[in-house]
Amino acid sequence: MKTSTNIKAALTDIGQLIFQEFKTIFTSYAIVLVLTGGIFAYGLLYNYMYAPNLVENAPVVVVDNSRTTTSRTFIRLLNATMQVEVVASGINNLEARAWMKRNDAVGILYLPANFETNIALGKESLFIMYETTSAFLYYLAMQEASMSTMLALNEQLRPDMLVFLPQKDIAPLTEVSPMRIIGTPLYNHTEGYGSYLIPAVLMIIIFQTLMMLIAMVGGGERQTGKMQLYATKGTSYAYITRIILSKTFVYCLLYALFSLFLLGLMPYLFSLPHIGDAFDIVVLFIPFLLSTSFLGLAAVYFYTDADAPLLMIAFFSVGLLFLSGVSYPLELMPWYWQASHYIVPAAPATLAFVKINSMGASLSDIRVEYVTLWVQVGVYFVLAVLSYGRMVRRGKRDR
Repeated sequence: MKTSTNIKAALTDIGQLIFQEFKTIFTSYAIVLVLTGGIFAYGLLYNYMYAPNLVENAPVVVVDNSRTTTSRTFIRLLNATMQVEVVASGINNLEARAWMKRNDAVGILYLPANFETNIALGKESLFIMYETTSAFLYYLAMQEASMSTMLALNEQLRPDMLVFLPQKDIAPLTEVSPMRIIGTPLYNHTEGYGSYLIPAVLMIIIFQTLMMLIAMVGGGERQTGKMQLYATKGTSYAYITRIILSKTFVYCLLYALFSLFLLGLMPYLFSLPHIGDAFDIVVLFIPFLLSTSFLGLAAVYFYTDADAPLLMIAFFSVGLLFLSGVSYPLELMPWYWQASHYIVPAAPATLAFVKINSMGASLSDIRVEYVTLWVQVGVYFVLAVLSYGRMVRRGKRDR
């Protein structure tokens, strides 16, 4: 009879704590703004800015001040590339800028008057590019197209340049067999930037915004003295555990819905990779959300207000991406960065998600990252209970 009474009291406490946590989140304009901006606005904006993914036939105008056979050959080769399309040439710089202002062109390529002269003299010949930032990938398209054009033009003119070389160097060059190397990136055959980077970034967004949410709620509790209210109901580890589990339930429920938006809807809207098994992704997210929640709750001990942690958490965006091993091989990192990979939940979770979502891996293929996340769940749960227990007891003393 006493056991059933204790269970009923524990469930009542958990229900009240869950209700209070939802109330705290949705009655705070700052928290709602962070969630709305971080999840929905930032998720959509980031995908939109990289929406072209693989840019083809980007409209470009050419300001040809050289007006020579070489410059016209350069323009013809540039127009033949997949990345850009020359929509106008033979115009001056002011007219070219007008094209960009009207959004009729995304870039300008400027060939100086001494373009052919420098090439004929065997000197380095420069050209200048201007690109719009309306989409982040236009500059990459122009650079790739200009580079391939430059190499093609160099290949055409190289035989004529042999006259400038000493006789002893000509023979070895003529005996070299032409070689063409073609590389196909694994799991990203289109070489799209968004399809490579966005899935990892979305995981970082989930981790950071969840940490921000917990920091704002926990920091606000310490700032407003809510820890003292917790102390009035008890300071035992049993009650502290109920607090941790109640908060974690709220955070995991919210971010299960947010993850469905970011990782379920975004790939269909912006043609991102999503070849992984949905069940495997759900199974991966259970320890990821739990470990992140427990880490955030344990870190509340160091937050004295609701605002200070925001900038600190946002500052590590690029670092978390590198630490995951997606943008830079984990095996090439120093040992201390490799060790850090196993401390922050975002790092193994991001790497595991990319393996499943973009590479079609199974749970057995991510067993190292999966076990790491569950170890983090256990460690950070203990730290969260100890951290909140100490804060609640301190609140009791301060009453």
